[in-house]
Amino acid sequence: MELVDLLKVLLEKGGSDLHLAVGRPPVIRVDGELIDTNYPVISPEEGRRLIYSVLSDTQKARFEREKELDFSLSVRGLSRFRVNVHSQRGTVAMAVRAIPYEIRSIEELRLPPVAKEICTKNRGLVLVTGPTGSGKSTSLAAMVDMINRTRQVHIITIEDPIEYLHDHKLALVEQRELEADTHSFASALKYAMRQDPDVLLVGEMRDLETIQAAITAAETGHLVFATLHTNDASQTVDRMIDVFPPHQQQQIRIQLAAVLEAVLAQQLLPVASGKGRVACVEVLIGTPAICALIREGKTQQILPMMEAGQKFGMQTMTRSLLDLHLKRLITYETAMRKAPNRDDLARLIEQSQKAKVLQKA
Repeated sequence: MELVDLLKVLLEKGGSDLHLAVGRPPVIRVDGELIDTNYPVISPEEGRRLIYSVLSDTQKARFEREKELDFSLSVRGLSRFRVNVHSQRGTVAMAVRAIPYEIRSIEELRLPPVAKEICTKNRGLVLVTGPTGSGKSTSLAAMVDMINRTRQVHIITIEDPIEYLHDHKLALVEQRELEADTHSFASALKYAMRQDPDVLLVGEMRDLETIQAAITAAETGHLVFATLHTNDASQTVDRMIDVFPPHQQQQIRIQLAAVLEAVLAQQLLPVASGKGRVACVEVLIGTPAICALIREGKTQQILPMMEAGQKFGMQTMTRSLLDLHLKRLITYETAMRKAPNRDDLARLIEQSQKAKVLQKA
C-alpha cells in the first residue's frame, strides 16, 4: 500500500477527502459520506511510513515539534491536494483534500448571478463563509479566476496552504503561502499594501489582527476576498465584531459598514440524482440599508431585510433551498433537513406548487 495508490482510488471514486488513521483501513469521503476502502487496517508503523513518505526533512521536523502540519501536495498526472498531518493517540494521522488543477467557473458551480457582478467591483470586502468542506475555496477560486480572465489588475493571494493554482492571464497573480512565503496572514496583508495590489485574497481571517488588516485594506481602495467559518450572513457580521474588545466594537461596526460589499454563506448538499453535490448559497449585499443596520448594531434585522432585497441579488438560505428544490437539484427531504426554518420552507414550497397549478389551469 502506497499513498499515491490511495490518492488514485480517491479520484477514481470521485471522492473529496482521504483519511488515514491507525486502527482502521483508509477511508474516503464521497458526496459527503465516509466510505471504507478495501485496503488493510493501518498499523502505527504503516501509518507513519505512508505519511512520512511525502514529507520533506523540514516538514518532518516541524510536525514533530508542533504535532500539526498543513501543506499542499502536487502529484504529477493526478491532482493537487491539501494535506493536514496531525497526531492522535500518539500516532500519526492524515487528512487529504483533493483540489482539481482545473478551476471551475461561477456558472459551473451554480453560484448566484450576483457573484459575477461582485467580480467587477474595484473596492470593498467580500466574505465567503461556511463550515469546513462547504466549498469556500472552490467558490473563491472561481471568482478570482473570473477577475484573472477579464481584468488587468494585480491579484495577491495569501493562503495556508496554496490550494488552486492561478496562472497569469489578463491579470498579474501572486500567490503567497504561510510558512513558505510569509509568517502570518496579518503580516502578509500589512506588507501587501506596499506591493501595489488591486485585489487581495485572504485564505482565512483567524484573529483580530487579520480582520483589522483586511478591513483597512478594503478602506484604502482594494477589493478584498476572505473566508470565515460561519453559517449565515448575520452570524458572520456578529462574529467579526465580537472578535474585538467591547470598547472597539462600535468603531469596527462603522468601518465594516463602510466597506462590506457582500457575504456569501454556503453549504454543500447532495444532488437529487445521487451523484455529486451542489452549493446552497445565502447572499447578503452591502446596500445602504444593510450597512445602516450593521452600523447601528441591529444585526437581528438583517434577515428580514435580505428577504425583501431580492432585487439587489440578496437571498436567504431558505430561498436558496427553495430554488434548488424547484429546479429538482435537491430532494424535498434534503431541503427540509437543511432549512433554518422548516415551516417557512414548507409554506414557500406549497405556495410555489399552487402557483404552478394555477398557471396550468
